[in-house]
Amino acid sequence: MSKGKLALYWAASCGGCEIAVLELREKILKVAEAFDIVFWPVAVDFKYKDVEAMADKEIDLCLFNGGIRTSENEHIAKLLRKKSKVLVSFGACATWGGIPGLANGFKRETILERAYFETPSTDNPQKTLPQTSYKVPEGELTLPRFYDRVMPLKSVVDVDYFIPGCPPIADRIWDVIVTLLSGNLPPKGATVGTLPKTCCDECLKTKEEKKVKKFVRPWEIIPDPKKCLLEQGIVCMGPATQAGCGAQCTSANMPCRGCYGPAEGVEDMGLKMLGALGAIVDSTDPDEIQKVVSEIEDPMGTLYRFTLADSLLRRART
Repeated sequence: MSKGKLALYWAASCGGCEIAVLELREKILKVAEAFDIVFWPVAVDFKYKDVEAMADKEIDLCLFNGGIRTSENEHIAKLLRKKSKVLVSFGACATWGGIPGLANGFKRETILERAYFETPSTDNPQKTLPQTSYKVPEGELTLPRFYDRVMPLKSVVDVDYFIPGCPPIADRIWDVIVTLLSGNLPPKGATVGTLPKTCCDECLKTKEEKKVKKFVRPWEIIPDPKKCLLEQGIVCMGPATQAGCGAQCTSANMPCRGCYGPAEGVEDMGLKMLGALGAIVDSTDPDEIQKVVSEIEDPMGTLYRFTLADSLLRRART
């Protein structure tokens, strides 16, 4: 039996999804038995020209992690789509924009000014910014264009399947590989490794009536390890988050961050969670409810931590 061909790529993300592949541990040997890795720039010295030389649909499976932040990200996404039979949106950044998508709360120019002019460690008296093209005696140097927003992978190419998580847990990665090898593929566009319920449903903490007077950050209190974190005033995204991770964060007494994305039927994760928080404030006074909710630190980074780029907001208005 001939081996399949596997590609992995890292776009606008932190690289955690690449590490997650190694969490397969001894199963990675089975991956090696089934696939030849034909493109994985973070691990092996492959070049873009190697992919360009391949026949269309020559790659059996491509795990693409990271959002689309630059023209290079978009170019490689389109190239890998052309060369792959199955393209998987691998992790929260590829699927919804992820943490890099929080930059959509700022204009492109604001981000560049902060990075190249304003940070304490920056020494740039001439206010030089990266240029997409610059001529030197040896020739012309080029850089990718930095887009004005982060986009999920599905915004630029057709995606076959989605694996959520920051990063995806090893069991879900293995599920995709086993499913592909079996030939029993789910319907196109399916999200692999989730359950039709919320993270709250997976969480084993004791849940009673939720009534809070104030929301706190995790470091501000020592929470009762047996009691629902949300009932203790810690903003836990469990009510709005798709199940499937095994409630790993709450099992460690940390609030759900929402990396498995919106629960089934939820169009905008941040709005859904905002409504849930308002509903548990111990007051019937609309002004008091608004005051308590408005005191939540960093609401965008909390409620849209992984999904801003794919939400109804998408980005800051210019």
